[in-house]
Order: sequence, then C-alpha cells, then structure tokens
Amino acid sequence: MSSPTVHIVDDDESFLRAVTRLLRASGLEVKTFMSGADFLSQPLHTARGCVISDLQMPGMNGLAFQEAMIQAGHSMPVIFLTGNGDIPSTVSAMKQGAVDFLEKRAPKEQLLEAVSRAFARDEAERVQRTLQREVKNRFASLSDREKEVLAEVVRGKMNKEIASDLGIHERTVKLHRTAITTKLQVQSVAELTRLWLILQGKSQAS
Repeated sequence: MSSPTVHIVDDDESFLRAVTRLLRASGLEVKTFMSGADFLSQPLHTARGCVISDLQMPGMNGLAFQEAMIQAGHSMPVIFLTGNGDIPSTVSAMKQGAVDFLEKRAPKEQLLEAVSRAFARDEAERVQRTLQREVKNRFASLSDREKEVLAEVVRGKMNKEIASDLGIHERTVKLHRTAITTKLQVQSVAELTRLWLILQGKSQAS
C-alpha cells in the first residue's frame, strides 16, 4: 500500500516549492499541481493522504475545486490555505468537509498539525468505506423476504409481530432469522443492528 501523500494545489510556483520543502523536511510525501484541473486530470481516486489547496486561484477557485473533487469521487480531506480568508468562504469550505482553513502565513506547526488530522481522517474514512463494502456484500446474499424480515428485526419487533406484519407464519420468521444470522455471520440482534447501521453509513468501524 502506498504511503499517505500531501497533494498541494496552488498556481504560485514559488509557494509550491516553499511548502513542498517544508513538508518533505518533515518526512512527508508530496505531490504538486498548478491548478484544480491539473489535479482532477490525474488518476488519484485510490490515493491516500490529503489535499492542500489555495483558495484564490484563477479559473477554478478553491471552493469550486473542492466541489469538483466531490463530484469526481475524490475522497481525500482538504485543507485550504489563503492569503486573505473570509468568513463566508470558511463556512462554505467547512460545510463541504474541509479539515481546516489556514492563512498562508500560518506557523509551520499549525500546518503540520492540520495535515496530521487530515491523514487521520482519511485513514478512518477509508477503513469505514472498506467495512461498508464488506457488509454490503454480505447483505447482497439475503433474499428479498429475508431483507424484509431483517428490516423488522432491527426495528425491535418480535417474531409474532413480524409474522403479522408480513402475513407469514411465525415459524417461517424464525427460519428466515436463522438464515439471516448465518449469512451475515452474526450471533445476536445487537451485532445484526450494528451491521445494519454500518450499511446505512450511520456507524463507525470502532
């Protein structure tokens, strides 16, 4: 697996060189891009790490670049740097999931701390996505009726209630529940509910 990398997007070549030196001196892998379009043209969907982007860039500005990343399926966290930040831009960036919004003159320690948090978020979200895919594959093995029974179970309904709601015998409900727990590799309703929440994106891997 590749190492997490800081992807810097900025149209200022001298700034790119300065930040690259700073980050590499701290032991970090760095890739640079002169524009958001340059970044988006690369096959980086499986890249690990984070993106540091200038807010004010000609053509596609930072916020438009962040939106384009989301639309293109790039999931790495974003840190914005700007020479003259403003509150509306900060709010908009954070609503879209930006990790931080720093001035370009921010101390080295502040930038490195933001990168560390971005790396941690990227790893946690990557683990969560992997877990969701695994859980989704398990759920795909269920029949339509088993999925109906499962939906009732996670709502806390008893077998008799489920049988009444679905118009089937209680014994049939028990058979479906046995099949569900076998296919999903769980032993209890609590575990079943946890997998259900993971599938819905409402639960963390921990």
